[in-house]
Amino acid sequence: MSGPLVAGVDSSTQSTKVELRSAADGHLVAVGRAPHPPTTPPRSEQHPDAWWVALIEALGQCGDRRRDVVAISVAAQQHGLVCLDERDTVLRAAPLWNDTSGAADADRLVARLGRSAWAESCGSVPLASFTIAKLAHLATTEPDVVDATAHVLLPHDELTRRLTGRHTTDRGDASGTGWWSPRDGTYRPELLELAAPEVSDPSWLPEVLGPHESAGSIRPEAARSLGLPVDVVVGPGTGDNMAAALGLGLGSGDVAMSLGTSGTVFAVSDHPTADPSGAVAGFADASGRFLPLVCTLNATGVTDTVARLLGVDLARLDELALASRPGAGGVTLLPYLAGERTPDRPHATGAVSGLRPDTTPSELARAAVEGVLCGLLDGHDALVAQLDGSPDGDRLLVGGGARSPAYQRVLADLTGAAWLAVTDEETVARGAAVQAAAVWQSSTVDEVVAAWGRPEHLTVEPGPDADAAAAVRAAYADLRDRS
Repeated sequence: MSGPLVAGVDSSTQSTKVELRSAADGHLVAVGRAPHPPTTPPRSEQHPDAWWVALIEALGQCGDRRRDVVAISVAAQQHGLVCLDERDTVLRAAPLWNDTSGAADADRLVARLGRSAWAESCGSVPLASFTIAKLAHLATTEPDVVDATAHVLLPHDELTRRLTGRHTTDRGDASGTGWWSPRDGTYRPELLELAAPEVSDPSWLPEVLGPHESAGSIRPEAARSLGLPVDVVVGPGTGDNMAAALGLGLGSGDVAMSLGTSGTVFAVSDHPTADPSGAVAGFADASGRFLPLVCTLNATGVTDTVARLLGVDLARLDELALASRPGAGGVTLLPYLAGERTPDRPHATGAVSGLRPDTTPSELARAAVEGVLCGLLDGHDALVAQLDGSPDGDRLLVGGGARSPAYQRVLADLTGAAWLAVTDEETVARGAAVQAAAVWQSSTVDEVVAAWGRPEHLTVEPGPDADAAAAVRAAYADLRDRS
């Protein structure tokens, strides 16, 4: 027997993942997964009802072990906008983080205050992906929705509301809205007013819970739908990147890179950051510290696309990429297939340079992997510049791309450093489970992380091709600057 179990939920763009873990030591007991409706950026929306249906299905796959659950916490994709009326009815489908319809609205908001003032006010310079840009876009294109709005929530907030009946959020996810200050730990209603002049109301905004505060107990009707006991405690929840940091046991000096639908590079900091360039988002984390982060819209989706164009599966794409030399025979790929967030080019497209009559499939596959990683390493450089000093801890690679031998090898070579690839763990769901355990045990997330330990991983050392890293990154920078 595993004793009391905690449930960690990862509600991502593509699916809901649920893990049931031992509250004592984090041992994985049961898992479930259910898909979300597909989206097609630049317009990317999902109805919150789909997230709830997926949560019911995913938890159902955990079977009778649900009866041992004592606490649950939800991590979800950041930046999505959920508008509710005064009866908590969802007013429309939620624009997601990768919906760039509000790009012009984000530009307008930035122009009102200037980049430095935004960074000082809320830790970040708003981009099309941020919640505030989505609200501003709705205010101009669907004013009837904004007029009827009584509550503005994020995706994890909405799922927590369905569990508890309360309107709550946490500091980590709140820090990605554009109207909450990580430095001050408070809402900035004057920023909300910029997005929806004359109609916005600070009463729209949910209560911000601390890292170890409970959002309440599960409602009886929610417990029945999910097959959970009626006395389950609900954690505060957080954004997916904040949960991933908890799931990894990320500490000061460590850096993580996540390769999934989007790509991220992030680190835990004891101090808030404010990057006026907008490259580094100055988020709060889910432990009481801060999580400066760089996000790219394009990561493994780029290699998925190239695999489709080459008519191969991903395993074969890895083989092809590793069969080519660094620099891909002079072929360079700019991975902005879905526009881009970092750098801020929402209307950009991908580009390939250096094609010749004798270009091989191996070279194109290698160029795709190198292009994705060079874009993220540009972000890594910007992140390091915002920290107090160069990170001297572990480098962790997570997400679906962490399972790819090509991504593992090319990343180690491009950085000339060892990376710990976490290949068999859903770190976001694990991090949400850490939160649930902390709330149930009346402990801190740091104490739970220490008790559970770091997820299993393999170490990837740089090889002899590391000497070519400078030339690869220079070719990428040249194409980026010319495009």
